[in-house]
Amino acid sequence: MSKRVFFKTFGCRTNQFDTQIMINKLQNFELTFNEDDADYVIVNSCTVTNGADSSVRGYINSIGRKNSSAKVVLAGCGSHSKGEELFNRGQIFGVLGHSEKESIDKLLQNESRFYEIGDLKHIDTTVVSEFIGKSRAFIKIQEGCDFRCSYCIIPYVRGDARSIPKEQILDQIKKLASNGFGEFILTGTNVGSYGKDIGLSIANLIKDISKIRGVRRIRIGSLEPIQITDEFLELLDESFMAKHLHIALQHTADKMLMYMNRRNKFKDDIKLFEKIASRGYALGTDFIVGHPGESEELWSEAIDRVKELPLTHIHAFTYSKRDNTPSAKIKEQINGKIAKIRHKELTSIINEKNYQFRVKNSTDLTILIENSVDGKYRGYDEYYNHIIVESSEDITHNWVLIERAQIGKSGNNAKY
Repeated sequence: MSKRVFFKTFGCRTNQFDTQIMINKLQNFELTFNEDDADYVIVNSCTVTNGADSSVRGYINSIGRKNSSAKVVLAGCGSHSKGEELFNRGQIFGVLGHSEKESIDKLLQNESRFYEIGDLKHIDTTVVSEFIGKSRAFIKIQEGCDFRCSYCIIPYVRGDARSIPKEQILDQIKKLASNGFGEFILTGTNVGSYGKDIGLSIANLIKDISKIRGVRRIRIGSLEPIQITDEFLELLDESFMAKHLHIALQHTADKMLMYMNRRNKFKDDIKLFEKIASRGYALGTDFIVGHPGESEELWSEAIDRVKELPLTHIHAFTYSKRDNTPSAKIKEQINGKIAKIRHKELTSIINEKNYQFRVKNSTDLTILIENSVDGKYRGYDEYYNHIIVESSEDITHNWVLIERAQIGKSGNNAKY
């Protein structure tokens, strides 16, 4: 009987794609969805904050209690930041760096412990033809980041920006589309940098993807404001584009952006957001609350500016000190309780903006149903708003048109 492998994925969509690569490469092992009966537990880790590291360590410790015979292998970004330490302590069986994940089948056949960290220049060559348990497909188009934001460790564990060859990406999507996938989410460490190293652009890539038979909707992961070119803006009215963009601002006070070593300024950001919103788009952003140096005066300025922006979604998180980054050395650290109060104020404002947007955009919504819970079907509309749909027939993984949704403060509902 083949030995069983369980995957636990932390963090971003790029990690979710990397997990699918490893699943795709398993030949001499059986995939299991039950960690309790697994012979190997692969922890595809996130290390974006100290808190993320703690979550990974906590999970590894829990496996030791629940399934002491399982061999735990650390993969993902945490393998580069904490792998050596955990390996030397004997807390894990193996370490699998980013460049080694395509060799997972061979490495798991080792009887002895292994530490294979590899390098940070690798580009994946695996073409994934199926996404286990998914109705949408994540497509990694690039790896690494050339930005050096002062709070971020990711470039040091993912490497500099490098693009996956366009033909490989198109081949990937052709195979997934032929297997019934219609929605594709382009992901990576810094998605908007795609093509700069190979003489292409993300807009050029999207145009070619849209020509593939079966591609119905294209979503894009987080973009930087300076990466949105006129060529990209020309795509906004195309039917294949999801009507939602996530553009990472991180803050709206220019002095805070300077502390963060960001490349955007608010006066440019608001012009860009208003231009895109005028095309009927929902707009999301990342926002770090409580970064060192965020005085009451700067917070007041930031929140006033947030109110001006046509935002509908937000990924807000309180600053978490990340060892070995410039931000960790700034002396003006913000009290955690203050940061939580600011986080609540920010999310409350965006929740109301989101509600008002949903009220105005409640008809003729195109939903890809992802799953069902307690007999009710769940999915996202083109604006990336979650919706619960009641139906007498099984509509899992189907596209449905909702003529009018019922809009509530906590979410959308509909009958089909």
